[in-house]
Amino acid sequence: MAHNKLILIADDEAGIHESLRIYLRRDGYDSYSVYRGTDVMEAFTRLRPDLVILDVMMPGRSGTQVCADIRAVSMTPIIMLTAKGEESDRLLGFALGADDYIVKPFSPREVVSRIQVIFRRMNMLESAPEKTRVAIGNTEINLARYEVLVAGEPVVMSPKEVEILHLMAAHLGQVFTREQLLDSIWGFDFDGDNRVVDTSVKRIRKKLPPLCDLELKSVYGVGYKLEEAQHA
Repeated sequence: MAHNKLILIADDEAGIHESLRIYLRRDGYDSYSVYRGTDVMEAFTRLRPDLVILDVMMPGRSGTQVCADIRAVSMTPIIMLTAKGEESDRLLGFALGADDYIVKPFSPREVVSRIQVIFRRMNMLESAPEKTRVAIGNTEINLARYEVLVAGEPVVMSPKEVEILHLMAAHLGQVFTREQLLDSIWGFDFDGDNRVVDTSVKRIRKKLPPLCDLELKSVYGVGYKLEEAQHA
């Protein structure tokens, strides 16, 4: 018998838990509540949730610290919540491996919609495993495992960084605008804020070793493209 997907909610506001719990239940999701940052990893390890909703500001341990803790052991989807709405917080969340970012106050219906987008993307990957692996030269991107290998050695990247690299490797030489990458990777618009793409690209460039057979290039005034590297 199939079980409902479990959503772990980590936030210090009781009202947030209650409103999300109601809407999640309506759409067939189970939920579990944690109110302190220091309690999240225990619950995560014990329950193995399908997705985590994680507030940035929590007692004991911040959401960004917890996000890093989770990413050290798992690629479980993470949606970050914040009352700040500052670009620096948003970029930090994505840099640490968050899948999505929602600014308070928000509609619980919007959160459920974002959850559904994430699960749809995961289902698409599972239904087409032959399309999840791209190998070019000495570099392999496996989206099913969220794994990047260069000359057989793993390169640690966040889920979004792996998705960007996989998309561009699957369309080698094609130029992608920032808006195209936002739509393809995140699936929705960030209120016109496309700096998250620039930040992700910079991090990918720093992480790819010099011997990598792929090179991520900027196309002035347009966007980015991935090409085979020309080693001397």
